[in-house]
Amino acid sequence: MKSFNKIFTLLLSGAMLAGCNDLDIEPMGSTITEDQKQDVINIDPGKALASVTGISSQMGAFGSISGGAGSDDQSDIGIPGLFLQMDLRGQDMFSVNMGYNWFINSQQMSDGTPTGNAIVIWLYCYNIIRSANEVIATNMPHIDLDNPDDNTEQLKLYVAQAAAFRAFAYTYLAQSFQFTYDGHQNDPCVPIVTEENMKEAVNGVARSTVQQVYDQIIKDLNLAISYMDGNPVTPADVLDSKPKRFVSLGAAYGLRARANLLMCKWADAASDAQAALDLSGAKPLSLEEASLPGFNDISAHNWIWGIAIAETDRVVTTGICNFPSHMGSFCYGYASGVGAWKWINKTLFAKIPSRDIRKGWWTNEDGVSANLPDQYNAFIEKSEKNPIRRAYIQVKFAPYQGKLNTQLNASDIPLMRAEEMYLIKAEALGMQNLADGIAALSDFVKTYRYQRYNFKATDLQAFRDEVWFQRRIELWGEGFSYYDMLRFKKELNRVGGGWPMANVYKVAADDPVLIYPIPQSVITTNPLITSGENVLGGGMPAPVEDPDAWQTTDDEND
Repeated sequence: MKSFNKIFTLLLSGAMLAGCNDLDIEPMGSTITEDQKQDVINIDPGKALASVTGISSQMGAFGSISGGAGSDDQSDIGIPGLFLQMDLRGQDMFSVNMGYNWFINSQQMSDGTPTGNAIVIWLYCYNIIRSANEVIATNMPHIDLDNPDDNTEQLKLYVAQAAAFRAFAYTYLAQSFQFTYDGHQNDPCVPIVTEENMKEAVNGVARSTVQQVYDQIIKDLNLAISYMDGNPVTPADVLDSKPKRFVSLGAAYGLRARANLLMCKWADAASDAQAALDLSGAKPLSLEEASLPGFNDISAHNWIWGIAIAETDRVVTTGICNFPSHMGSFCYGYASGVGAWKWINKTLFAKIPSRDIRKGWWTNEDGVSANLPDQYNAFIEKSEKNPIRRAYIQVKFAPYQGKLNTQLNASDIPLMRAEEMYLIKAEALGMQNLADGIAALSDFVKTYRYQRYNFKATDLQAFRDEVWFQRRIELWGEGFSYYDMLRFKKELNRVGGGWPMANVYKVAADDPVLIYPIPQSVITTNPLITSGENVLGGGMPAPVEDPDAWQTTDDEND
């Protein structure tokens, strides 16, 4: 552990509690050597499994960057916290300006400074990268593809997992610290640290270009796919429960589909998305299934990959420091308990056709949803007495085990669904042949969401706008909206959406304020990155006039 570089010193403090490899500590607590690690692997590949399980666990752990179980940062809930941070930074979701909104800095866009929330993304992602690097470095030497032994197939699976998790983390970093790939390939992005340069990185790591970061992402995913393709050992073979918390072969193709989409490699994106569907066997929710709250169970047939949460996890036993608390409308927590609801942009909501089943994923202007059983609508009405505040609340995410008003917030978190792959495939096909894309998009929407869907377009821009619209609805609340806005090169426009008046912004698509700067703590410890490189980020947009803005009330500042 000491060989990892000073640049990420924050990673090596108590922040690594959830991600430490079991192989780093002997039963009596003394540190073991790298040679001893190799011997342990030779004897028991199960130790390597524990290390990989640690990576998947830290994805949804509480306090992983702010001090572990004793943390008082109630937004430090793993990758689901990034979903909320980035969605609230965009234009499709908002909450109230009050202390109980733990992501208020992102909503205000006051976090785009070197000392702001950039460090949160940095720490989460480099925690994952560090752990993945150690898994690869420890296990790769024991994989002999020419003369495989009894352990080879298991070790290949574990290295594949580490490579896929690392690719996921670098994809997050690349989208947060630089504009989208297209047109910015040669711009500076983030440092690349792998098992190959971990020790040398103690002297500093310069920023790589966007192209170099995506090359690393594709390299990792190619490795993951090659090590899992034809491998008789699968996540289901090594995990007793919830195998979708590991990256399956289908999920690896799905991750590569995302990367290829970002890189505008349309044929590859379409092919990978189809492979993800075929290999995972995942199917979209039917119209009937999508008519009820859900998105809380990793075993659902439309999930390809997810974060598994156990009832005994600290993120659950905190009571309120978890995704359902911050997001959920039907459980104990910040949303229903103190009114820190999550609302949809009402302009976006108005564009959803009335017979689209997803219209009922939010309450209407009267504060009710046609999708909900009476007791669910009654619960919201009882929790929120103000009828204005009941309008446009999300009711997409069900409470744990479907139990209304539960205090046990152990819902699993979706990371990849079949529906996303359908949308990637449709967009990628359309970018090659407009008619093919329209047909694929129409087939998905008509079959699974809105039977009367009849989209027509004669130009590529109209088609891309429709794909963006469908993604904004389908993937709302799952951490995609901000990055999609950047990828489609759209301005951030909150006018008419219902935001608190102090947070109504219009920001041009190429405004540097939309991108996070390199964190100051990284600049301080990394001699190869200087403050002069921070030409992105910094500052906060000025509010614009909006007659439909939320009029701030006294209780929102409590």
